[in-house]
Amino acid sequence: MAKVLYITAHPHDDTQSYSMAVAKAFIDTYKEVHPNDEIINVDLYKENIPQLDVDIFSGWGKLRSGQSFEALSAEEKTKVGRLSELSEQFISADKYVFVTPLWNFSFPPVMKAYIDAVAVAGKTFKYTEQGPVGLLTDKKALHIQARGGIYSEGPAAQMEMGHRFLNIIMQFFGVPSFEGLFVEGHNAMPDKAEEIKQNAIARAKDLAHTF
Repeated sequence: MAKVLYITAHPHDDTQSYSMAVAKAFIDTYKEVHPNDEIINVDLYKENIPQLDVDIFSGWGKLRSGQSFEALSAEEKTKVGRLSELSEQFISADKYVFVTPLWNFSFPPVMKAYIDAVAVAGKTFKYTEQGPVGLLTDKKALHIQARGGIYSEGPAAQMEMGHRFLNIIMQFFGVPSFEGLFVEGHNAMPDKAEEIKQNAIARAKDLAHTF
């Protein structure tokens, strides 16, 4: 049995969002194909994800200096403790499904906050004399992303930074398999929007069988 983190970063549900609609088709099919797997929904718009701030850096500094967790202030305990919960949940999973729209050439800021929460030396990667080494070498990941324009090719391709960022982070964490499923062009070609959506849903269902 595998543990799957279904990580969504969208304020809308599948009735309003193309990425969420395609992701729902994927995860529903995945559940049918893999009925024994554990699916954990991580809705980043509903989760408490502390921003990296002075309390967190202060708390981490105290812990690195040898002080106990109990020596931290109330604010430090709350924030550092929550980041630890998020990172422990992340490393305990076998598979990751990230769901985002493309906003301003990247993804919603809650996704960056989440990545900052789980990018922890000693947990998802480590530093060595040869440089950083990823520790999640037995995982696999998928990114489902909706793009109103065309970013898989052409002049806008170099401007897409959401999927590229996640790709770099997954490599940094040592994740050996990272795929992308894109829904794109529905805003640029509104007359073909439904066709684009349905084609992506069909691809999502197919991918659920092999992911």
